[in-house]
Amino acid sequence: MFAVLKTGGKQYKVQSGDILRVEKLAADAGEKIQFNDILMLGGDAPVVGAPFVKDAGVQAEVVDQIKGEKTINYVKRRRKHSSQRTKGHRQKLTLIKVTDILASGADKSGVKAAMGAGSVSVKAMVAATPKAEKKAAPKKAEKAAAAPAAGADDLKKLSGVGPALEKKLHAAGVTTYAQIAAWTETDVAAIDEQLSFKGRIEREGWIEQAKELAKG
Repeated sequence: MFAVLKTGGKQYKVQSGDILRVEKLAADAGEKIQFNDILMLGGDAPVVGAPFVKDAGVQAEVVDQIKGEKTINYVKRRRKHSSQRTKGHRQKLTLIKVTDILASGADKSGVKAAMGAGSVSVKAMVAATPKAEKKAAPKKAEKAAAAPAAGADDLKKLSGVGPALEKKLHAAGVTTYAQIAAWTETDVAAIDEQLSFKGRIEREGWIEQAKELAKG
């Protein structure tokens, strides 16, 4: 009896006792694993999956974690700067020995399912969810802090101030014309430095405009 299994994007025809190299699996040497993506079972009564054979499996023992043969990638560009680059690579593989082929009962075997080393488990996804929520919380707090307080003036009436710049001013604690009208040279320099305005306050004449707007 033989089976055709799928793992790491490749298909393998295997029989009990076969030793083969597959794309790296998340398992240690000596550990027993089970492949559940079975495309076909062969023998006296062949079964072809659609796409997989239901309740079938191939069990194997992990012999070792190994690396494939080294491949050399050489790139040469002749036109512009005559650059050349040589890069070597050794694919990470898992050496396994097939121990059993199950035509049925694989779902209840209790053997660990074979998973690629880059796969993300459901537990990892669930564990990551609270962290994502915690990271999102400060952003909400920042938005709330940037929101204008009650009684704030419409700073967009100042020359060159749009919605984005108004939010920056609110975040810096500037919400009224009276505040801007009372700025000293020291205050202007501090706001310039804090919000990277680079002399914009003086160029646009915000203090004079704020004094006029504050009068009503």
